[in-house]
Amino acid sequence: QVELVESGGGLVQAGGSLRLSCAASGRTFNMYHMAWFRQAPGKEREFVARISSYGISTVYADSVKGRFTISRDNAKNTVYLQMNSLKPEDTAVYYCAASRIWTTGSTGINSWGQGTQVTVSS
Repeated sequence: QVELVESGGGLVQAGGSLRLSCAASGRTFNMYHMAWFRQAPGKEREFVARISSYGISTVYADSVKGRFTISRDNAKNTVYLQMNSLKPEDTAVYYCAASRIWTTGSTGINSWGQGTQVTVSS
């Protein structure tokens, strides 16, 4: 399994941008599909975006499509989430996740990061 550490969260005004990073340990990063999830206070964790092991395929939640971009750099063992046009409803703890299978939702996740807080003020 890989160990995941997120960074890049913070406080931003509505309409602003943030880029989250997730650094993975180990030499098998390119064997994992990577995803971002988020959890707002009082709500269940929800899927945000997923990218295939070599970055060929991506999937986004409807709520972030056109505003967020997931990418990865396998040479750096890192996956990114570029978040533009942020809205107050994007406020949540954002989690990085790794899976060996291409799956929707949180089924089949092998590793989770500890999360990074994103707060969007209105």
